[in-house]
Amino acid sequence: MTKLPDFEALAIFAKVVELRSFAAAAAELAMSKATVSKAVTRLEARLGARLFNRTSRRLALTDAGQRLAERAAQLLADGEAAESEALAQSAAPRGLVRLAVPMTFGVNVVAPLLPDFLAAYPEVSVDLHLSDQMVDLIGEGFDAGVRIASLPDSSLVARRLCAMPRYTVAATSYLERHGRPTHPMQLADHRCLGYAYLSTPNAWHYTNAQGEQAAVRPSGPLRVNNGEALLPAVIAGLGIADLPEFIVGDAITSGAVEVILEGWHQRESSVHLVMPPGGPRPARVEVLAAFLAERLAKRRPPRRLSSN
Repeated sequence: MTKLPDFEALAIFAKVVELRSFAAAAAELAMSKATVSKAVTRLEARLGARLFNRTSRRLALTDAGQRLAERAAQLLADGEAAESEALAQSAAPRGLVRLAVPMTFGVNVVAPLLPDFLAAYPEVSVDLHLSDQMVDLIGEGFDAGVRIASLPDSSLVARRLCAMPRYTVAATSYLERHGRPTHPMQLADHRCLGYAYLSTPNAWHYTNAQGEQAAVRPSGPLRVNNGEALLPAVIAGLGIADLPEFIVGDAITSGAVEVILEGWHQRESSVHLVMPPGGPRPARVEVLAAFLAERLAKRRPPRRLSSN
């Protein structure tokens, strides 16, 4: 099996050559003189050639050392340059951020914020991936993703950005034909429209101020994998849906749909920015996280929204 070059020993050798002293090299590298000496001895053993002629007063390169010195110096310079560039990338916000966001939230909420972000950080670019499917951030190489849910236990690092209320709604035309449910369990007798990517897609969970809980398994003529696609059917009076504010808020404000089940609310969900574990994270990811947190914390539902 081919062994990798001993880059550490080569770098130490180059530093000794540069300073013409084992002691000076040890001091600059914050190593003991013995460590420096062992590295050079290790390199000599690997190459089968003496690199220095050493006396108590003088340090001189051998022919083999002379031939190696220029290459080793270049390796050291390249390594220092690569490390400096990587540190600069981490310290200054620049480079590409790959961000995965649910479709409608990305279009309606995140995308309108990006022009201000990109203007503030002109050396950062964003690859915005829109999908309602649960993306494997690590496996697919994303720097971060937005999740709207009560997050399950996960190895991902999560940062809460804002609350996201949900509203159970129906059109007036539907309620006039089928009646207005006042308790979640009555939804079993109604046409309910479903969203496939809820954390519990086959159940709606409610709680009231007295702590009473109710879980309903809704059924109806339509189930979709994008929440916004439910809205036309709800407005047309096809059935009842439970939707987040960023999808249904304007329809409630305009009166196109009504909030029902007053006094009951779904389990609270929040908008989170999730990131792969480990760190430190690049500055480009940190500034985007801070920007989204600041902007979304200021987000407020329209005034005319009712509270369940």
